[in-house]
Amino acid sequence: MRINTGRVLNLLILPFLMTTAAAAENAVDDAKKAVVDAKDAQAAEAVDAEIMAMNKELTAELEGQLKALPAIVDTDADAVGKYSRRGDLHMFLGKFAEAETDYKKMSELKPDLDASHWRLGIAMYLAGHPEDAAAQFDKYHSFDNVDRENGIWRYLSHRAAFGKEKAREQLLKYEKDDRPPFREVYQLFEGTLTGDQVLQSISPELPESSRQSRLFYAQLYVGLNDAVEDKPGSAIKALREAVKNEWPREAGFGPDYMWHVGRLQYLRLKTPAK
Repeated sequence: MRINTGRVLNLLILPFLMTTAAAAENAVDDAKKAVVDAKDAQAAEAVDAEIMAMNKELTAELEGQLKALPAIVDTDADAVGKYSRRGDLHMFLGKFAEAETDYKKMSELKPDLDASHWRLGIAMYLAGHPEDAAAQFDKYHSFDNVDRENGIWRYLSHRAAFGKEKAREQLLKYEKDDRPPFREVYQLFEGTLTGDQVLQSISPELPESSRQSRLFYAQLYVGLNDAVEDKPGSAIKALREAVKNEWPREAGFGPDYMWHVGRLQYLRLKTPAK
């Protein structure tokens, strides 16, 4: 029997050549990815520096406004409004316990505010009083049973107080649609959508203002979810994008308030307590 040595050599060498080619292709892909990752990291560092500089200036401004406030007398005609303003300043400065105290005072002076006082619930949660916060968000649900954003904060509060499993079991059920993107964001907390799927649900063909508003809330809550899921890297990435977004500051009140919440949570993750 005559053996074709050339053919045998080809059969032996071909797998080696194919493996070598694949390895080379993978090495090129890895090198390209490393370049992209390095550029992304540089861009993120630049944004982080901008946010830190902005935060330093903003903090000085807020501290000046707080210092300039006159003492509040409960019998003042606008005492509730004054506590509201001071509570917001405390909140935006990360003084959550002080904000909680001021917001509670509002409800004491004007009890019909209590059920709708979502700012009090957020202050309670951030001040480390999750059970009180959950009760406050339950009150809000009796006031507005459509707002899934309230349900998200109730979930976060229940999770902090009782753990993820019980919080999922106690998620509020909504029958009516809420403003976009809160149906998808709520599904994130239910565990039926990922953060990437929530972000991908926002069409690039929307009018710019609508798109930016949906992106802001999606990035904010994806970041907050990743934070409680102990994924600080992805949480920082999402919150960074939320803080960069100009729409909430232009929109005012509620969106602006939530922008401050996102900013403070971003800063907490970037500069953890020692």
